[in-house]
Amino acid sequence: MIESMNRQFSDFWALSRKILDYAIKGIPRIEFLKETSRIVLNFSGCDAVEFRVAEGPMYYRFAARIHPEESFKFEILPVHQNKKGEFVYESPENTVDDKLFNNLFSGNLNPAMPFFTKHGSFWTGNAQKDLKTLAICGEQNKTVFEDSCQSMAMIPFIIDEHNRGVLQLKCKSSEHIKPQDIELYEQVGQILGVSIANRRAQAALRERVKELICLYGIAGLVSQLNLSLDGILQGIADLLPPAFQYPDFASGRIVLDGKIYSTVNFTETDRKLYSDIFVRGEKRGMVEVFYTKTAGETENVLFLKEEQSLLDTIARQIAVLIERRYAEDDRIKLQEQLRHADRLATIGQLSAGVAHEINEPLSDILGFAQLSAKCPGLPAQASQDIEKIIKASLHTREVIRKLMLFARQMPIRKSSVNINQVVQEGLYFLESRCQKEGVRLIREIDPKLPDIVADHSQLHQVIVNLVVNAIQAMPSGGVLTVRTEAANKYVLLTVSDTGIGMSEEIIKKVFIPFFTTKEVGQGTGLGLSVVHGIVAAHGGSIKVKSAPDKGTCFEVSFPIDDLTATEGEQN
Repeated sequence: MIESMNRQFSDFWALSRKILDYAIKGIPRIEFLKETSRIVLNFSGCDAVEFRVAEGPMYYRFAARIHPEESFKFEILPVHQNKKGEFVYESPENTVDDKLFNNLFSGNLNPAMPFFTKHGSFWTGNAQKDLKTLAICGEQNKTVFEDSCQSMAMIPFIIDEHNRGVLQLKCKSSEHIKPQDIELYEQVGQILGVSIANRRAQAALRERVKELICLYGIAGLVSQLNLSLDGILQGIADLLPPAFQYPDFASGRIVLDGKIYSTVNFTETDRKLYSDIFVRGEKRGMVEVFYTKTAGETENVLFLKEEQSLLDTIARQIAVLIERRYAEDDRIKLQEQLRHADRLATIGQLSAGVAHEINEPLSDILGFAQLSAKCPGLPAQASQDIEKIIKASLHTREVIRKLMLFARQMPIRKSSVNINQVVQEGLYFLESRCQKEGVRLIREIDPKLPDIVADHSQLHQVIVNLVVNAIQAMPSGGVLTVRTEAANKYVLLTVSDTGIGMSEEIIKKVFIPFFTTKEVGQGTGLGLSVVHGIVAAHGGSIKVKSAPDKGTCFEVSFPIDDLTATEGEQN
């Protein structure tokens, strides 16, 4: 007998090692249960074995039989919470074994009752006879077990604080399970509990590693400074499927501002997990993972709680990435504005110095040329040459005047001005030129436009420069629209054309002094920079919208409030 017990314990330790080995291999749950059931059947010599396990959110049953032929059955059991908050399985057949399973799960049985051990295990060598003596069974219960099993044992085991299971052994022959076997089977049950807990820990660890690899890959994408936002988002989408439980039939997608970044062979299904992307409090898109088919054995836990947390983290990282891009764009724009302001200040100082140096000798040239033109008896050729000198001097003086305006060396004489009047005066001189160039002029004048405090002559120059530019932008004719209106505390002047338009690169440079797209001798490049300077001196602003072959629109705003205008001038 001692030799038999030693052999039995030797077999038990071999069984334990095999079960633990399978637990750490990382094989799927079904394969683990199949191999474990084979080991237990061979060890016990029983005809069938069954596991009922509450593992995480899933309550499942796995049954295996060895006779007449090897077969396996896995099913997820429907459960509900009773008044005590316990999860209970209710079989429609309401058999004795179902009641026993529930009672063993909940620990509601008294170990002092017949057929129960002090550890809460149940066993019998003659099920049909012995179970009728149990008060818990009642008289109306159906046959206890399928296959008319006589010997059976139910061994509860603990996986962890929240999860447990029951091992059931069944044998057709009576008295196959003996009292001295129960303690050994209880140890087998505890090995099963340890193995399932170990397998769960291994599986959870693998999932966490996959998630960390995903987050590490995202960090690597974000750190690549030469990678565009589109490239980063596509890279993140490609990292999504490998981070989930079943990567073989998972696909990922990122939607941002209506633009889609998806994995290869992407398929949208109703089995999905997602997280919204919020940027500065505004929903801009979402991160999604879809499964193209069911997960079979674990359908009701297709997505893990940690996977939702992963998607939430990725959505937040995308939002942070976009906000950083915004901040970087703002920084670049601010630097460009500072450089532009510095260039304007430098050019303004240079222009003022040059204008003062040239103005005096130019006045002498112009004065002497005009005196020479009045001398009697001048040859015709000499008169023509002197006239050319006078015109060139006047043109140069106009350039100097613009330089002085740009450099703010000419005083501003402000008074109450109505822009409508200034517009009518400016267009009076340019209307004939519009007709000559094949340009149709449209006036949209607001008759209730309030007055502003401004320099009349400088506003006239603003209008003339903008209109002339618009005419020059329509060499084959077009439509020129001049509009005035009041909005909030500002008076708006809009000059738009249907001409050749400008690219983004040119728009960025239009207010830079001496920048021009015209041919040499066709322009000084000071017109729009002078307009910009006049508008800024009046506390206003100027905006430009344009696109190649789609025309250009300049919108100028002047403050109505006298105080605002005065502050703008001082600034």
